[in-house]
Amino acid sequence: MTQRRREKVKYYDDPVALGRRLRETREAAGLSQRELSFPGCTAAYISRIEKGERVPSLQLIREFAARLGVSEQLISHGTHDRLEPGATFVEAHVAVRMGELDLARDLANAALDTARSNAERARASAVFGEIDLTAGDLPEALDALERAHMLDPSLEEADPQFAEQLGRAYARLLEYASAIAVFARNRDRAVENGDVVNEVRFASLLANAYSDTANFPAAEAALARAIDLSAQIDDPFERAKTLWAQSRLLALQNDPAAAARYAERALEILEVSDHTFHVGLAHRLLAHIELDRGNAERALRLLEEAEPAILRSGRRTDAATLRVEQARALAQLGERERAAATATEAAGLLHELSPLDAGRGYVLIADVYASLGNEERALELYELGIERLERVPSRSTVEAYAKLADLLERRGEKDAALQVLKRAMALQRQAERPLAEHEAEAG
Repeated sequence: MTQRRREKVKYYDDPVALGRRLRETREAAGLSQRELSFPGCTAAYISRIEKGERVPSLQLIREFAARLGVSEQLISHGTHDRLEPGATFVEAHVAVRMGELDLARDLANAALDTARSNAERARASAVFGEIDLTAGDLPEALDALERAHMLDPSLEEADPQFAEQLGRAYARLLEYASAIAVFARNRDRAVENGDVVNEVRFASLLANAYSDTANFPAAEAALARAIDLSAQIDDPFERAKTLWAQSRLLALQNDPAAAARYAERALEILEVSDHTFHVGLAHRLLAHIELDRGNAERALRLLEEAEPAILRSGRRTDAATLRVEQARALAQLGERERAAATATEAAGLLHELSPLDAGRGYVLIADVYASLGNEERALELYELGIERLERVPSRSTVEAYAKLADLLERRGEKDAALQVLKRAMALQRQAERPLAEHEAEAG
């Protein structure tokens, strides 16, 4: 009699997915590959697991889970037994990073239900804030993060990730004074503690906040030391972020060639590190710069490379920005029908973004419609963009007014164009005032 062969049940779902979950869990726990390693499992072997080149044994998965404070099911299959008590904060953070926001919310609720102190309630509230920030629900995110800070004032010092989320929430809601205060005090704390990694981290965030408010001298000052120090740290993501911040600053200063050089260097670092999602973001940033330089073909190739990782992340704000850049590239290449369809999709997604990012996005999509000859839609989107950009007057606002005035003049609406230019001149004086003040201080 032929013996029936038993089907072997795999203890994992997919090597690449398992590797990604291990990396996300390790990073959420704040550990390097070297710190996670132990006798019989080297940092080099962990690196190969995280790249999907090796599958760890069940015993190794259990050891990783114990060291990281998560269930083995999270690493092996990306699941969690919701009937199991004691859902961990690390698991919730990992779920957010994987784009599984419903699971993250369930885990955060479970953690809140079992919380026995204000410190634990604060950590749960911080997770809710991270979820809402990722989903683009900015007021809810800030409310949850501020509640966490109120429940445990020491949380910001104990958890740099929480401090970053809090500052980002303020910045995305255009509360830049609060964002700058969070980033500056955490940078200063890192300097005092000799914590080079977090000094670089918060200096880059601080520089981005200054760049968004057109305070370019302050951004340059924040980045100068961070770029020098970044060579001393092993974390490739933090090193890339300093270059990224420098690239953004140069792009805002209308120096796309120099911006491209820094963006290329950031991309090189990230590609070696296998940070898939952030590689996608770096491709998108470089594509934006290449479009400003008139290199639409390369920009479109970069965006095609970025698309899978960005869409897989589930982050709607990043998907919206991706579509904006794709519409711009297609319009520059003369692919009118595809450009119009992509621009329509992008315009429908822009409400997901923060006011500043949405304002910039509306103006970029208005450019696309103007190039396609749809002047009515372009006018509508320029006005939508200006409405949001006016909340923090900057050179971007002035440029948006100039584009609107140019379109009105081409349509023969000279009086309306003149009024727009007057508003632009008034805003330009307001936007340049911080720069003039810094120049006076430097002199």
